[in-house]
Amino acid sequence: MLLRVAEDDQLAAALAAALAGGPPVTPRAPESALAAIRPDLPVTEPGAAAVVATSGSTGDPKAVVLTGAALEFSARVTHERLGGPGEWVCALPTHYVAGLMTVVRSVVAGRGLRFASPELDELPAPGERSYLSLVATQLHRVLARPEQTARLRDYAGVLVGGSAVPDGLREAALTAGVNLVATYGMSETCGGCVYDGVPLDGVGVELAQERIGLRGPMVFAGYRLRPELTADVLDGDLVWTNDRGRFDPDGRLEVLGRFDDVVISGGEKVDLAAAQRLVDQLIGPDEGPVVLLGIPDRQWGVRVVAVTTGGWSLDVLRDRLRARLGRAGLPKELRRVAELAYTSTGKIDRAGLIAAWQDEG
Repeated sequence: MLLRVAEDDQLAAALAAALAGGPPVTPRAPESALAAIRPDLPVTEPGAAAVVATSGSTGDPKAVVLTGAALEFSARVTHERLGGPGEWVCALPTHYVAGLMTVVRSVVAGRGLRFASPELDELPAPGERSYLSLVATQLHRVLARPEQTARLRDYAGVLVGGSAVPDGLREAALTAGVNLVATYGMSETCGGCVYDGVPLDGVGVELAQERIGLRGPMVFAGYRLRPELTADVLDGDLVWTNDRGRFDPDGRLEVLGRFDDVVISGGEKVDLAAAQRLVDQLIGPDEGPVVLLGIPDRQWGVRVVAVTTGGWSLDVLRDRLRARLGRAGLPKELRRVAELAYTSTGKIDRAGLIAAWQDEG
């Protein structure tokens, strides 16, 4: 069957039809994503109900085929973990999995769905049981507005995924009384499937030399028109990620970062994800965020640098970080920018920041 391309106001009805055995659906997406999705070609995977593009933040977007069974399972176990079905408010792009799943959950539960702008200028007042899915950037924005923070407290659950939730941001949300749930997952698993480090019922987590594998009925059917890529990561109902992780003493999954976050600088291994977590702990949001990057370099292999929107100097920044970061992890250069680049899913656009750095020379 050919894919049906659905606008946001058509998406709930189109997904309901797809879950009932009708044509699979893809939300209206930018041309770069549609080029990967190829709505002009038939979908051949049995049971396919939706096709969604990955964000492409670490490479070219890929089109992920999700079955109706996977979507329904994900929605059901999400509501079981959260305490019951409810209304969903969608404040994320529906052409990525986090936004799409807010629509899927509302359809599966037979409950209402409302849309809010990604900027959250007006956060809808929650009903009797309402859920909201955000990325960390949006949460930070809402917590800066007392009136909206008060409204956020009345949501039965606020799911935050897309990237790691900095400890300071998590503490600020919990102190404000927000029912925060940190989620981990990806397009290939119908979005978040590990909540606050604990897999949803029916979901399995495996580690192989720190590599995270996720198993269960929510796993995707394959990358559309890319069987060789599918074979690289999919083994039955087990999908291997490019993320590193470990179990903490309580058995909760702790995501350490991506394998490509670990670089060699001057012959020393630097875990940029771990270094960034330390930076986030040591530098308050009022001081201007600092983002560490790894820039290819003939002398160092990879040169660790930093960009910031704050008023930092390189010497002051290095002095602040020296006691906690090893020599190789200290930034060797610093550039101030008017604003940081983010992807449409709210992640820091590191690839864009690296490209901009290299363009400036």
